[in-house]
Amino acid sequence: MKSLDQLLRSNIKELKPYSSARDEYNGEAAVFLDANENPFNSPYNRYPDPHQRELKARIAEIKCLPAENIFLGNGSDEAIDITIRAFCEPGIDNIVSISPTYGMYQVAADINNIEVRKVLLTADFQLDTRAIFDAADENTKIIFLCSPNNPTGNCFRKEDIGEIINTFQGIVIIDEAYIDFAPEKSWLPELKNNPNLIIFQTFSKAWGMAGIRLGMAFAEKSIINVFSKIKYPYNVNNLTQKKALELLNKSQNMQKWVEELLSEKQNLIAQLKKMPFVQTIYPSDANFILIKTDAPKKIYNFLVENKIIIRDRSNVALCEGCLRITVGTPEENRKLIETMKRAPVSGG
Repeated sequence: MKSLDQLLRSNIKELKPYSSARDEYNGEAAVFLDANENPFNSPYNRYPDPHQRELKARIAEIKCLPAENIFLGNGSDEAIDITIRAFCEPGIDNIVSISPTYGMYQVAADINNIEVRKVLLTADFQLDTRAIFDAADENTKIIFLCSPNNPTGNCFRKEDIGEIINTFQGIVIIDEAYIDFAPEKSWLPELKNNPNLIIFQTFSKAWGMAGIRLGMAFAEKSIINVFSKIKYPYNVNNLTQKKALELLNKSQNMQKWVEELLSEKQNLIAQLKKMPFVQTIYPSDANFILIKTDAPKKIYNFLVENKIIIRDRSNVALCEGCLRITVGTPEENRKLIETMKRAPVSGG
């Protein structure tokens, strides 16, 4: 691969980051008179640790890698945006993304004036590696892969991902937002062998913390240092850091939730197979199911009328006629099935 120096934007290489008051000393302090904070209303009066040291140390234990390989952001969307800003020169460079996939790659690229070259998945929702390589050129800085993919729900073949990592000269992103639900293992152990690899994970799915907006990026130390230089100094607030630590110290809860959701997913699939208007239920390695039906709009609108919200994906590439259903609680899934049985559509 190209060196980090070759891949980074020239202005990013020269960027001098903002030095916050909390960056200018190490260790514990008894009196804080450095940041023009209000001394009252503790602990909310203090700026958060800009480096999230305690939280990163706990994540490092769980993920079995050094804290220096971890970036924490305001959701994975911040990591997506920072990656594009670090490596892609607006109006010149481009990224390659699969289609269909998570929509924020396109949005972040558009905001940064970066061309997105979309490559369709195969008919069975796998990577077309040859088409991906054909889409890339000397100005392609990043390839985005989401595995398990959203909205298709499936993991990509390990050998295909490996070929892209080993062949592409730029940065390869593997977005593993749903990896805790998948039978496939994370690519995290491969970071030490692949300096061009960045892995995204999130607290929004298996950890049940979408509301606190906390995303993770894992990469070699030099890339993490660049991200830390670009980010705003206090990007992860005190409340988010505290809440994440609380749940990380009760990781058995997450495992329990994942097991229950995987069981509920199988029950939901079994019920959906009985619906005459459901044509296909695609294999899922995530906490959601993609189904193909002959009346997606009617079903979606009927569910909305009954205060049940799913996602209409029928206008997305390769997903014509498809609805995406998140696995809920047993009671929520029961209400969904009972309501779908009453949908005013025919099938068969």
